[in-house]
Amino acid sequence: PTDFFDLIKKQIKLIKAAGGLVKNGKGSYLFIHRLGKWDLPKGKVDEGESMRKAAIREVEEECGIEINYLGKKITTTYHTYLLKGELVLKKTNWYEMGVNKVPKLKPQYEEDITEAIWLETSKFDKIRKNTYPLIADILDTIVPN
Repeated sequence: PTDFFDLIKKQIKLIKAAGGLVKNGKGSYLFIHRLGKWDLPKGKVDEGESMRKAAIREVEEECGIEINYLGKKITTTYHTYLLKGELVLKKTNWYEMGVNKVPKLKPQYEEDITEAIWLETSKFDKIRKNTYPLIADILDTIVPN
C-alpha cells in the first residue's frame, strides 16, 4: 500500500496545509462552519514557511484570535479534491494549540467561514453529525466515538 500511495503522490499535484485543534482556557475546542460543514481551521502553507508557523497563521487569520501555545503534531491527513478541474492531493498537518481564557472569535467571511464557536467535548456529537470523516477522526483522538 505504501508504494501505491507514493506513486499517487508523484502523479497528482500536492498541496501542503496545516491547521489546529485549539483548546481554550475553559477546556472547550474551536470549530468553524465553512461551506455547510463543521471543520477545524487550516490553510495552505506559504512558500518557505514551516508547517508549524503556517498552522498558527491560518488559525489566527481564520478565527481572529492569538495562539498562545503550540503543542505536538496530532496527525497528518490526506484527501483529494478537484481544483479548477484538476485532481489535487492535500496533505494537512494538525497540531495541538491553546489560547488563554476564552477569546471572542471573528470568523473570516472571505474564506467562506460563516461561524466560529467554542464547544465542550460533551457536545462533539453536534460536530460529528455534519463534518468530514477526517475531522471526526481527529476528534476521536480527544473523545473516542
